[in-house]
Formats: sequence, C-alpha cells, structure tokens
Amino acid sequence: MSSARSPSEPLYFTERGSGPPLLLVHGLMVTGEMFEPVMEHFADRHRVIVPDLRGHGRSRGLPPPYAATQLAAVLAQLLDHLGIDTTAVLGYSHGGAIAQQLILDFPHRCDRLVLACTFAFNMATRREKVEGRLLPLVLQVLGMRLLAKLVVSQAAPQLGKDRADWLAGIMADQDRKLMVSAWKETMAFDSRRRLAEISCPTLVIAGSNDQAVPIHHANMLHDGVAGSQLVVIDDADHALIWTHSDEFERATDDFLGACG
Repeated sequence: MSSARSPSEPLYFTERGSGPPLLLVHGLMVTGEMFEPVMEHFADRHRVIVPDLRGHGRSRGLPPPYAATQLAAVLAQLLDHLGIDTTAVLGYSHGGAIAQQLILDFPHRCDRLVLACTFAFNMATRREKVEGRLLPLVLQVLGMRLLAKLVVSQAAPQLGKDRADWLAGIMADQDRKLMVSAWKETMAFDSRRRLAEISCPTLVIAGSNDQAVPIHHANMLHDGVAGSQLVVIDDADHALIWTHSDEFERATDDFLGACG
C-alpha cells in the first residue's frame, strides 16, 4: 500500500493492488478508511485508489466550500496526477453523489459506476427535509464524538462492538465545523434531472432495511439511469458494506467482471 498527496491539490489518498483502476469514494463524516474491510478483496483484482475527500480525515486542511462540483473536480485532478485516463468508480452514501457529479462533469473519466446506499436527491421526503435541517443544529450541540456514538448505536447490534467502536472513532475524529459545511452542501445536491446523461454501465446497490438512505432513493437512481442494474441486499441497512461484506463484494465483482 502507498499513500501520498496530489501536488496540484494536497488531497490525501492511498493506493493498493494492481490491475484496472477502481476509485473508491467515501461518505460524509468518515474517511477513505471506511473501505478497509473490503480493500484487500478489491486490491486482488484492481489498482484501488482511495482519497480522503476535501475537509475529511487527512484532507481536512482543504477549506470549504465542499460542493459536489468542487469535490468531483479535485478527484479528476487526482486521476490526472496518477496518469489515469478512465476508471471504474464506486461511491458509497454521500460518496455516490460525488461519483455521479464526477461522471456528469467528466464523462470520459468513468467507464463503470457503482452507486451504493446513495441518492440523487437526499431531501425528497418531508422527513428527510426535517432531518436535513436539524442535523447541523444537533451537530453543533452534541459535537462529533457524541453524534458519532448516537449514529453508530443504531447499527451497533449488527456491526458488533469492535466494528462499531472503530467506525465511531473515524466519525469522532472529524472537524465539527467542516462537517456542518459539508452537510449543507449535501442537502443542496440534486442530480435528478441529469441522471439520463449517465451512459456508462451502472450498478445500484441498496440495503432493504436502510433507514438513512431508504430504498426509494435506489429506485430513483435505477429508474433514472438507463440500463442500470439494481441489487437489493436483504436484511441490510446503511452499514451493509461492513455487515454484509461478502454480498457487497460479490455484487460489485459480478458487475465489474461482466463489464470488463
């Protein structure tokens, strides 16, 4: 494994493995470390590139704004730095929104797209709008450590104590002010009118019990991206990458292999 920073933008990233490139884009309030449980598996077949997005982890020195267009542009710069013309892209949760923006703004950079537990517009229902406006206030009051414990506690029974503590630690280490800024940009993301522009092979993965990003978001993506595939993992929630790793890896492998 190697780690480095892009000279054009001090974006932290790690690399592992060799073969066709695979860019992994993490979700909000975590870092590229979230992919550790599946990293070795994908690195057996791919050159895996895992950045910490602007404002997150070891890229927290990069200031706001954290709009999807800006985050996607920095990822394109990272691919330039690595000499990668086109790559498969897997975006998880908020990372799926950034992955969509990357292919919409730089369509030649992505040849296969995996959208896992993600959305085209995360404020689609009344409940989502209320929660979206409340979360920055809750974050300001609780801080990252208490919010991390609260969020992770919902998935703790499936995650197990060690994995739950590990995930809570990643979240607790983020900067509160930067995460508030990033969350506000997440609320503003809306790709619904542009989904038809995504023309590369696309896989949508969802958990049947996901409460953070409910199944209607996966259906919206599947309906909007022509020819896309939809895989719903039974009895899985938003933490499926850790609780149902084998099924997640299998669905991704089958898709990338079929498109290879």
